[in-house]
Amino acid sequence: MPGPATLLCFDFGTKRIGVAVGQTLTDTATALEIIPVRNNRPDWERIGALISQWQPQALVVGNPLNMDGSRHPVGAVVDAFARKLQGRYRLPVLRADERLSTVEARARQRNSDAVDHVAAQVILEGWLQDGGEVRKCYNG
Repeated sequence: MPGPATLLCFDFGTKRIGVAVGQTLTDTATALEIIPVRNNRPDWERIGALISQWQPQALVVGNPLNMDGSRHPVGAVVDAFARKLQGRYRLPVLRADERLSTVEARARQRNSDAVDHVAAQVILEGWLQDGGEVRKCYNG
């Protein structure tokens, strides 16, 4: 059974993608950076560099849902991003509820509009602390 896992989390947006790193040993996450999206294309080179640097066992992508649990209109674009991540990097891509992550990120990062990476941290912390698929796959 594998030991603790490192994970990268992506808060996908059509203009920016927030990235955080976390691990299952302490169920904590750290905001890393914001990657720009230009002409509807993520900076795949930068994403690849982060994957090379952190060597994650899985990737987590925020799942945009409305407060009532229904699918948000941007969901199809996020699904396409998640499929491309899995295809390019051959890593498991797990989904995490991202409702209210931006609200929490703004509360943590007062006086800043650049909260995408903190939102990714919030998403990953919630996923880890809820003991989702990550724990089942990597911690037994």
